[in-house]
Amino acid sequence: MAGIEELSPAAGPAETRAPEDEIEGDDEDEELDETLSERLWGLTEMFPDKLRSAAEVSMSCSVSVAKKMYSFTRSALWVGTTSFMILVLPVVFETERLQLEQQQLQQQRQILLGPNTGMSGGMAGMMPPVPGKM
Repeated sequence: MAGIEELSPAAGPAETRAPEDEIEGDDEDEELDETLSERLWGLTEMFPDKLRSAAEVSMSCSVSVAKKMYSFTRSALWVGTTSFMILVLPVVFETERLQLEQQQLQQQRQILLGPNTGMSGGMAGMMPPVPGKM
């Protein structure tokens, strides 16, 4: 066991050397040119066959479900968008056109009959109702 004096900063720099495994491992690392996928494939050997097959089946099922959901979403979006364009937009355009016509008629009345007729809705030239007759 090392004493406290040996570990103090006043003792000076400590000698360090690489472990023997690392010195010998440098040559092996230079010889092995594995890709990441090859290393991951090599790691699969440490798992049992049942676990590997279950992982493969679950992965293929997940990919299949994702593809089907993507396809369904595209189809549903297409149907929804085209239905909206065919069924709703004509109604919106027609109501906008009717509102524009009403505004134009109201402006024409104001121009022809005076500014107060547009507010009251009555005709300026009309006589008031007779008090005794209804």
